Amino acid sequence: MSPSGHCSVIFAVFLVGNVIAALASTYPVMVVARVISGIAAQAFFGVAVSLCAQLVDERIRGRAVGVAMNGLMLGTLLGLPLATLVGGRLGWQSAFWTISLLTVIAAILTLAVVRNPRPETGAEQPRASASAEFAVLRRPQFLLAIVSSTLIIGATFSAFTFFTPILTQVTGFAETTVPLLLLAYGAATVVGNMIVARLADRHTISTLLAGTALNAVFLAGFAFFTDVPALALVFMFGIGLVGVTMNPAMAVRAQRAGSTAPLANTVHSSFITLGIILGSAIGSALIPTYGLRSPVILGVGMAILAILVILPALASPYLRHGVREERTRSVEVDA
Repeated sequence: MSPSGHCSVIFAVFLVGNVIAALASTYPVMVVARVISGIAAQAFFGVAVSLCAQLVDERIRGRAVGVAMNGLMLGTLLGLPLATLVGGRLGWQSAFWTISLLTVIAAILTLAVVRNPRPETGAEQPRASASAEFAVLRRPQFLLAIVSSTLIIGATFSAFTFFTPILTQVTGFAETTVPLLLLAYGAATVVGNMIVARLADRHTISTLLAGTALNAVFLAGFAFFTDVPALALVFMFGIGLVGVTMNPAMAVRAQRAGSTAPLANTVHSSFITLGIILGSAIGSALIPTYGLRSPVILGVGMAILAILVILPALASPYLRHGVREERTRSVEVDA
């Protein structure tokens, strides 16, 4: 099936999930609906990142992924406030109907505008067999890539998940002020994503190392200066600049270590989601015993572990800069 064909199926499944949610009358039905839409959303990111890589020259894959990820950043920045506004004014079901309508519009635009990869990008080369695609998932550098991505995103969400209670209960901001602060944080992620996208292709590993190190510093600052409003905001916005914004560099690293095929990119996206779950869940478990700062300190630890997992990639010029090694290597077919 072509990439656009994959997208059509995913849009259909996502639409079904949101329609069920809009019609749900019991909690179990709502859970099923959210699982369906969640699976579709996860699959979409894998296919979208794969398609970005195949539509452009290898030297600008990071920039292409960055453009796609800007959609995610803007969705985070505007989506929650818009859904809250619509749901609050017209009822919670209206939020899901609005999402369903936007899904239909997005599907139509995708089918009308997005084309399958050009022949010169390698789309007409023989497709790797299923066994070859699964073999990619066993490559040591690919495994290190998905582990580091899990830790990077987990570190960020160990803080982001608890921004609201920390800002209100520890820093002392009014609840009415927090949405504006989160909006500013979202704007920082958009800026950071644009910067990382420009660096991701030629300085992949150094961008990941520098960004993750800065994230560890900002997380530590946020943890220890949470009760100083001005400093807390500086560190929070810093987390926005170098946290989830590592996505373009993470995607380029995973593609070079593995493949541009949808399977490898979907697996990588799934581990990013696992990072969100781990950061949020472990952080929640720490709060009753160690307080609201403890998830942020957890994030510092996860960021440091991520740096240690990234370091082995420095040995490969191809992973660092996209410079091919002397032996012939293809990121599309398992060596």
